[in-house]
Amino acid sequence: MKSYKDLDVYKIGLQLFYVVHSSSLKLPRYELYELGSQIRRSADSVVSNVIEGYGRRRYKADFIKFLVYSHSSCLETIGHLEKIKKLHPNCFDNMDELINNYEGLGGKIFNFIKYVEENWRN
Repeated sequence: MKSYKDLDVYKIGLQLFYVVHSSSLKLPRYELYELGSQIRRSADSVVSNVIEGYGRRRYKADFIKFLVYSHSSCLETIGHLEKIKKLHPNCFDNMDELINNYEGLGGKIFNFIKYVEENWRN
């Protein structure tokens, strides 16, 4: 790996972030700065923590810590998506697919954490 940009968890997370960001702007005005802001921040955090962890990859424990943060933000994003699905079902296209994609990303992040734990050397 030459860059964090080579990581699948980064590539998938960034693509999903773009979908979430643009879709969240379709929420009703009163939700833009509440639930809309929360989901934009959690989706961004998935990607940002992968980047920050990669930047600290020399220190295995730090790398793992930020990957765990990324995984937690992924779960948070799924939670926000489920709330939006119930409260504003027409704001996001293909909501079930988006939730499934985030669940898949969570699995990939989890597996990457296990890989780093078992194979990464300082």
